[in-house]
Amino acid sequence: MPRTMALDYGERRIGVALTDPTRTIASPLTTLQRRAGKRPPWAEIAKLIEEHEVEDAVVGLPLDLSGDETEWTKEVRQFGDDLARRTGLPVHWVDERLTSVAAERAVRGMGLKRSEREQKERIDAAAAALILDAWLRQRPREAQG
Repeated sequence: MPRTMALDYGERRIGVALTDPTRTIASPLTTLQRRAGKRPPWAEIAKLIEEHEVEDAVVGLPLDLSGDETEWTKEVRQFGDDLARRTGLPVHWVDERLTSVAAERAVRGMGLKRSEREQKERIDAAAAALILDAWLRQRPREAQG
């Protein structure tokens, strides 16, 4: 069954989350590494899309606290546009303000050892899951099944 993938695009990492086959639950999947100023790991992204039968993508849109777009927002929009062009997937946007803070709190509340709680990769994947969950909750009822 097709799934939806969320990507939390950052300067050093891209958090990835995936829905279950019924598209009701969002779960962290992995974190992809990237170097600032370098192109995203397109081959790894394409592999995940194929492996998990992804039908559409959600990208977190980093707005400032007042809801305005920034230079970073423009770069993330370019990533989303490139993702759509390279994969043919429809890309949906979700306001990601404060998801990293919420993800960090959620990871810290999981009862993990300190070294595991503070792994940035774990937080990035959790942020992607929060972005995906927000999209699942806001989409129109008729699209939910």
